[in-house]
Amino acid sequence: MGKPILLSTPHMGDRELEFIKEAFDTNWIAPVGPHIEAFEQEFSQVVGTSHAAAVSSGTAALHLALRLVGVEAGDEVFCSTLTFIATANPITYLGAKPVFIDSDRTSWNMHPDLLRKALDWRAQFGKLPKAVVLVHIYGQSANVEPILEACNHYEIPLIEDAAEALGATYRGQSPGTFGKIGIYSFNGNKIITTSGGGMLVSEDSELVSKARFLATQARDPAPHYQHSEIGYNYRLSNVLAGIGRGQLLVLSDRVAARRHNFEVYQKFLGNLPGIEFMPEAPFGQATRWLTCLTINPVVFGADREQIRLSLAQKQIEARPVWKPLHLQPLFAGCERIGGEVAQDLFERGLCLPSGSNLTTEDLERVIKAITEIHAFTDTLP
Repeated sequence: MGKPILLSTPHMGDRELEFIKEAFDTNWIAPVGPHIEAFEQEFSQVVGTSHAAAVSSGTAALHLALRLVGVEAGDEVFCSTLTFIATANPITYLGAKPVFIDSDRTSWNMHPDLLRKALDWRAQFGKLPKAVVLVHIYGQSANVEPILEACNHYEIPLIEDAAEALGATYRGQSPGTFGKIGIYSFNGNKIITTSGGGMLVSEDSELVSKARFLATQARDPAPHYQHSEIGYNYRLSNVLAGIGRGQLLVLSDRVAARRHNFEVYQKFLGNLPGIEFMPEAPFGQATRWLTCLTINPVVFGADREQIRLSLAQKQIEARPVWKPLHLQPLFAGCERIGGEVAQDLFERGLCLPSGSNLTTEDLERVIKAITEIHAFTDTLP
């Protein structure tokens, strides 16, 4: 049967250990040190932003971002519905309420027209949201320009959740750098990892300075421990920042490897009836962080769940596309704008193993397994 093939595993290089050793040799272990400062500067250069703050997770970065733009208890925040729950959880940390916006089929991300119509409608009644959280899923940018234009029209801050889109482009620019604040994730399954970690970026130096302040328990500048507002223990450690520096050096290689995975899958599975791959929107280049496809069960002969379970029996991990947040029990009763597209993508969507360290043999096993499922169902009466 062979070794398990997992969805997206960490892929370490040669430089990470050098930076870790340097942190140990100099005893910079705590959440402060030269690797953190260097990682922030180097990351800013890579994505093309002026300021960055390294924190303990993408969720922490998003929590800080929402607080920095003034989200408070009772506020509403518009949010993409087709995303991981960590996008919306920080909204609830602050006592605010998410309103979920459906996807378009071009990018699978937030539908610009639905957002604009919802804002226009709300404006008539003076019920505009306090912020909009736009997610760039599976390594592909959303159509940022019309979304940013709609937000700017009503002076609503745009926060970009680019946790899954580091290395992607939108009209030549990095997603996560268009709005008021952008956030990224370095979780173990992301395109580069620090084990756990995240980054908050902005062109506003004061916002980023305030993020660092809040991330270190909001300690006032005094010789004793003095605190005038609530803060958090969200700063990234110097050791993990060292890992991030090493990973950042091979980001382009990791993107190339994941795009190669997609190209192989598309070449050998793209002609199977009933299978369609997540499209690459014309306004940018996707990283193909995960290779995603949809299955028409009537045409293919098996549905998404049957395929997933069949792959699991062969020790191949595949996962459904994100379950839309408006369908999550946690958010039952929350308002949604549309939702049918995201629900359809969830019901028919499957993510294939996509790690940048997959071998040719791994890809061949996945392709063979899916091809055999179709061949078997095609012979049934």
